[in-house]
Amino acid sequence: MELQATLHSIHLTSPDPLAMAQFYSRTYGMQMQALENGFRCRGPGRELRVSTGAAHQLHHAHFALSTPAAWHAFQARVASLPQHAVPANCCDGQAMALRDPDGNLVVFSAPQADAHALEAPLPPATLQHFALRTPNMPVMLAFYTEQLGLVLSDAVRDPQGHLRACFLRSDALHHALALFFAPEACFDHQSFEAPDWNSMKTWGDHMAAQRVPIVWGLGRHGPGNDVFFMVRDPDGNLAEISSEIEECAPGRPAGEWPHEEHTLNLWGKAILRS
Repeated sequence: MELQATLHSIHLTSPDPLAMAQFYSRTYGMQMQALENGFRCRGPGRELRVSTGAAHQLHHAHFALSTPAAWHAFQARVASLPQHAVPANCCDGQAMALRDPDGNLVVFSAPQADAHALEAPLPPATLQHFALRTPNMPVMLAFYTEQLGLVLSDAVRDPQGHLRACFLRSDALHHALALFFAPEACFDHQSFEAPDWNSMKTWGDHMAAQRVPIVWGLGRHGPGNDVFFMVRDPDGNLAEISSEIEECAPGRPAGEWPHEEHTLNLWGKAILRS
């Protein structure tokens, strides 16, 4: 049974928060607001915060449970796990913060009011998932599934059977979190889900107008079956627009994929993290 939680916001650190905030503001159609130690960028259904720190690092991710019942069930599930301070101004109401084995802070909260009723000229693009790179795949997978309750949708293994990537869902959509094996732990990307092909074209034209080159795609992922393209932000993090991500039926068995370019892009070349 999925948690019934959705990704609400991402907070990254950067040596140049202003450049990052300006990039996401113009490229992803967000309104930029200065905060004490950085910036918040918000658009309809999407929110990103950036504060001063090292590049390629997640300050925290915030998931909101969809119903009070789901929130109470999650509280009971993680009650025995070590708790950490919830970042200031992260969310409204009750929340819990936990650290994964790599030290990433993940916040879960009670249902959040829709604070994103913002107008934008671009098509919808809802913050839908993010990805981390890790040298500790088995323990990271165990933490997010056995401890937090995310569900494994698909796993990618090399010929020796070693886990090279996995895709974990928190609701019906194929993945809210992806983990990729890599020599060092760091942030990989965030993805904004567009509603259809026509909106993907509009987003692509918008990137061209902003002189932001697409560095990967247009393609289609194997796990998740979504069409996508990716750009890079000023720190070099990948940022994705995708559409048509798989909706998983309850009890869907986890899939297995080979570690090859075709898995990560059914249509062509892929970015392999290791």
